[in-house]
Amino acid sequence: MLVHEYLTFHANRHAEKIALICNNNSIRYGELDLQSNQMANWLISKQFQRGDRAIVFLPNCIEAVISIYGILKAGGVFVVVNPSTKSDKLLQIISNCRANVIITNSDLFPVFTSIQPQVVSINSILICDRNNKTNLSPQVSLFTDILKESDHLPRVPIIDLDLACLVYTSGSTGIPKGVMSDHSNITFVANSIISILNNTDNDILINALPLSFDYGLYQLIMCIMFGGKLILEENFYFPAVILKRISEQRVTGFPGVPTIYSMILTMDLSPYDLSSLRYMTNTAAALPVSHIQEIRKKFPHVTFYSMYGLTETKRTLYLPPDQLDIRPSSVGIAIPGTEVWLEDENGNRVPPGGSGELVIRGRHVMRGYWGDPELTAKRYREGPIPGERICYSGDIFRMDEEGYLYFVRRSDDVIKSRGEKVSPVEIELVLYELPDVKEAAVIGVTDPVMGEAIKAYVVLHNKTLTEAQILAHCRRRLEEFKIPRMIQICDSLPKTSSGKIHKKGLS
Repeated sequence: MLVHEYLTFHANRHAEKIALICNNNSIRYGELDLQSNQMANWLISKQFQRGDRAIVFLPNCIEAVISIYGILKAGGVFVVVNPSTKSDKLLQIISNCRANVIITNSDLFPVFTSIQPQVVSINSILICDRNNKTNLSPQVSLFTDILKESDHLPRVPIIDLDLACLVYTSGSTGIPKGVMSDHSNITFVANSIISILNNTDNDILINALPLSFDYGLYQLIMCIMFGGKLILEENFYFPAVILKRISEQRVTGFPGVPTIYSMILTMDLSPYDLSSLRYMTNTAAALPVSHIQEIRKKFPHVTFYSMYGLTETKRTLYLPPDQLDIRPSSVGIAIPGTEVWLEDENGNRVPPGGSGELVIRGRHVMRGYWGDPELTAKRYREGPIPGERICYSGDIFRMDEEGYLYFVRRSDDVIKSRGEKVSPVEIELVLYELPDVKEAAVIGVTDPVMGEAIKAYVVLHNKTLTEAQILAHCRRRLEEFKIPRMIQICDSLPKTSSGKIHKKGLS
């Protein structure tokens, strides 16, 4: 089945069942199916064609979900962009994928209008404020226009090799790269994870992770695939609200990242009835063993799944829960239906007991990077079968004698903070925008809450800037999760013999 066909399947089985709750609003499977049909027909009326890309520039909301499934039903490729994205980064994404539709709201619309003169591909704009009655220009439509379209599923020939989405992730250059996922990639890996978690249509998931983050996006996709209910939150800024929602909605599945779990561990949980929780998952960054132990003490009735993944393959490894007491620092073995191994710098397979780069084989290996064949060839290489692609993760792992894997380090310069990939180069370029900045170096430092905290070292020409002023500039120019948590002004930075900044000399 294609990604969107699961929605129609469950809508035909139980149209009145609630599929999604967000901001105290809910939508049933039947309504979600019909409104996404209307979205698809609106797109087609705007000359949106099979394979075209559409930007979903919205916070977590019901309209974002309708948009995702409507784009798929129109034969298109959805691109969810984090609502905290600044205009220059939005321009890079739109220019890279050459999207011709953007779906946003009135709060975020000014971010787009600030770059609109430089955007040549966008020909249709949808503002998803249901009560907004002002049509700004002929190019702009409102969500009320969507609801006037036919609610019949359009006939668009789509097969499982067609692209479904682009997930943009940071690279070492600071330029976002779009990971191409086709329908078969998504449904395969989602079904593999569902089999691990033993999900059924009785499950109720809560998701406070952004839909622009593949870990958050797949909570939606998986929930629709197994016919459950999703409680969609905008963020995890107010953990007490999330815990209350778990109690009220009798949530059974909770996906978290180290930052979220660190917050929970500091809280008094006694006011909340969390007995409905069946499982918790962690991925994006490894949890300290001490945190895993504390989580299990606080939630003795909950099955905990430690996992590892990267956008280029979605989920890759999981630790069977019965192994938590035996090897708590491991992130496990390959997910069902896939294969992994380690290779050294010469391309030789590393036997148990050794360390090397993680290599991944399976149907979840995505299609590469949009518009970047050179980078695609570096990350995705020929596999054992001619024409097959395998993925080189860029991460170094250690394998024990029984085949279980342990994360050691990244082999590139990318920082993983709060589960999000962050390019040091991107932050350094923002720092260099300040005229008084002579040199800048950004690194990740181990942090029990964030996995890696972002630290910036800055050398100034005249020392007229303060750390607070530098931080204020970063807040204006960067998404929240990319803002350095520490800024250190120093007289000089360590250099290599060739004169390059030697980041390994920083700590």
